[in-house]
Amino acid sequence: MEFNKVLENVTTYEAGKPIELVVREYGIDPKDIIKLASNENPYGTSPRVQEKIQELSKNMFIYPDDSMFELKEALATKFDVNESNIIIGSGSDQILEFCVHAKCNENSKMLMSKTTFAMYEIYGKQTGSQILKTKDDEHNLEQFSAMYQEHGADIIFLCLPNNPLGECLDKEDVYKFLETISKDTLVVIDGAYQEYASFKDEKKKIDAKDLINKFPNCIYLGTFSKAYALGGMRVGYGVANEEIIKTLYKLRAPFNITTLSLAAAIEALKDEEFVQSCIALNFEEMKRYEEYAKQKGFDYIDSYTNFITLKFGDKYSSKLIATQLLKRGVIVRDLTGYGVNAIRITIGSQSQNTKVFSILDEVLEENK
Repeated sequence: MEFNKVLENVTTYEAGKPIELVVREYGIDPKDIIKLASNENPYGTSPRVQEKIQELSKNMFIYPDDSMFELKEALATKFDVNESNIIIGSGSDQILEFCVHAKCNENSKMLMSKTTFAMYEIYGKQTGSQILKTKDDEHNLEQFSAMYQEHGADIIFLCLPNNPLGECLDKEDVYKFLETISKDTLVVIDGAYQEYASFKDEKKKIDAKDLINKFPNCIYLGTFSKAYALGGMRVGYGVANEEIIKTLYKLRAPFNITTLSLAAAIEALKDEEFVQSCIALNFEEMKRYEEYAKQKGFDYIDSYTNFITLKFGDKYSSKLIATQLLKRGVIVRDLTGYGVNAIRITIGSQSQNTKVFSILDEVLEENK
């Protein structure tokens, strides 16, 4: 059977290993496994959200409100925009998919960092687009500018902060770059971790309303999967001018968000105190990882997210370290597939991190 030829060059996205798989492969008790590979909120979902889901679980047989009015109204209030400026997706990566398929084809070009969220490239290759990448792993706007001036681009991806590395550009520098971009180029500002970046440093904060007012060719993406602890509910959103939103709606299937997912996201927005407390704990615990890296003599990337990237240089193999941690029940993300000898570790709870340091000590000692 023949399929679309562009799919021959498309790789499958590799998600973090689930706990269930580790249980099956290594026979480890589930309660002894620490999953720090998918950047989930280690403090769980807001109790308010849990109560709401229990209350509404009897309504699972009912189709969701396809207008998503209540959630869009809440987001519109949060960002001080109109409901017509918002589109809801099954995770923000579904909005990414809409953007690519709305803008790109086999004659298009996409520009992104060398090391960034893998789905940008995967979605681009699905359309046959030419993928352009900067030379440096971390975001480098000078390289973005040079490549854009030389090649142009139909769509540009800026992950702020950047996944899977964790660094983040200053808003002022981003805006200067955007001023040089043609209004015919769609710029996707992926703010999946913006709640963390703006908490740590106000200079990193991208305000969605300000962004789309100044740059009508931009779309801001957010998610409930990280700071709002709803990774399992799959809710994301895009904020852009009405022309962009109307176009993206042509690609949206009906009922793309479940009844319970909508309810969870709406309730999560009401519990900002929970979100802020989780973010504060995240950065307190991140300091422990920074100190650990310094003690062990390897580098880390200054992170504005809920994870940290530990770089091993020529001291250790990240693939080997990640594998040995996995056998001991600690799931992290090996970045070898991105061409980086490093591991990405989600910042866990205090007790989880204490256990990780102890196990990592053992692994490093064995591989001296």
